[in-house]
Amino acid sequence: MKKVFKMAIIAIAVVTMSMAAQAQQKGDMAAGANLAIGIGNHYTNVGITGKFQYNVINPLRLEGSLTFFPKKDYVSFWDVSVNAHYLFPIAERFTIYPLAGLGIFGSKMNYIGHYSELGSSSSTDVCFNIGGGVDFKLTEKLFLNAELKYKIVKHWDRFMISFGAGYKF
Repeated sequence: MKKVFKMAIIAIAVVTMSMAAQAQQKGDMAAGANLAIGIGNHYTNVGITGKFQYNVINPLRLEGSLTFFPKKDYVSFWDVSVNAHYLFPIAERFTIYPLAGLGIFGSKMNYIGHYSELGSSSSTDVCFNIGGGVDFKLTEKLFLNAELKYKIVKHWDRFMISFGAGYKF
């Protein structure tokens, strides 16, 4: 009985906070930038992401993004993705979301010999994204963002952690 009572209190609190929260509305748009850390295949690097968001319907937001990881240890990456976010406002300033999406992932490797570059190879593959994130509203227009995402790519599966800021217009 105690478990049922606790679950009822938690459910009421979640519903109340959700109703009090200011959700993003259909047609809202935002742009931002994130610092991204990519981890996978025994390789970690840091990149930057530019993104544009558009709320298609009240709880559903689409995000287009471009991420670039500069050359480190003779390897560079880039990624263009479109992700869907299903928004759950959990408090007045906090919104969490799961995400899923598709993208194009590019990589370039340079092969180095003792004294010179021996050549390079590059690949471009389709990637699938799955993960989640949180937005924290600073003002009506500015927000902070953190996101965890797993990219499934043919040769370069990557776990990505990103932190950034955005502007809602």
